[in-house]
Amino acid sequence: MKNFRSMAYPYVVWAFVLIVIPMLMIAMYAFTERGNSVITFRLTLDNFKVFFSDAVFINIMKRSFYIALVTTVICILLGYPAAYIAANLGSEKNRMMMVILITIPTWINMLVRTYAWLGILQDNGLINSALRALGLPAIKIIQTDFAVIFGMVYNFIPFMILQIYTSLTKMDKSYIEAAQDLGANRLQSFIKITLPLSLPGIISGITLVFLPAVSSFFIPKLLGGGKYVLIGNVIENQFLTAGNWNFGSALSLIMAVIIVFLMWLTKKADRDPNAEGGL
Repeated sequence: MKNFRSMAYPYVVWAFVLIVIPMLMIAMYAFTERGNSVITFRLTLDNFKVFFSDAVFINIMKRSFYIALVTTVICILLGYPAAYIAANLGSEKNRMMMVILITIPTWINMLVRTYAWLGILQDNGLINSALRALGLPAIKIIQTDFAVIFGMVYNFIPFMILQIYTSLTKMDKSYIEAAQDLGANRLQSFIKITLPLSLPGIISGITLVFLPAVSSFFIPKLLGGGKYVLIGNVIENQFLTAGNWNFGSALSLIMAVIIVFLMWLTKKADRDPNAEGGL
């Protein structure tokens, strides 16, 4: 046992260097005044006061959560049928082929994929060029909620599908057989058996979609035409453009607290029925 425990030491060191130390640095900048040196610095709550006292930042935060929520709901509505079909294809070979088709887009860098959609959706992109060729008026897609949500759904939906697919494939099929033996039809079996047993996968998918969507910055930056601002864009701007690391760190810390709280809620809601002895 001690030998196996020692194998975790490199991971602990890696996590400390790449997670703990950066988070401590963010906390230090968040609670200090701008322009302080590393040796002499003064603590302050002004960075947090700026955020909570300015309606602009509150509205940006609300919009970020709205976009992330809509993205998550769409991913569930589109991802569940895809996962259900993949999990019930029959042969293992067909199921694995479907999983490969779902994951192939994730093999390409997310930024590259978003740039590809930028070329399709922009004013002179593929869609508007086709409309003009047909004699139809061009439509404005970039700089709209649709473009940003579309880009997020496209990039994050594989994570939702795979989580639900895993739950469905791990489900004990004898429950469905028992329900059918008792006279339940396919719809009743799905509502009473399949859907409740797949909830852990749905909740895990929500975690993997909502959390990165609410903090995403390059998708709204590209598909929003540079004028669509979410909280991730504000944080990026504070660090890279405004040079206000203190306020940017305060925003990052606020988002970190919110994300940890949401993860705690999803973990609390993630109760596997099989682990509790059935339905």
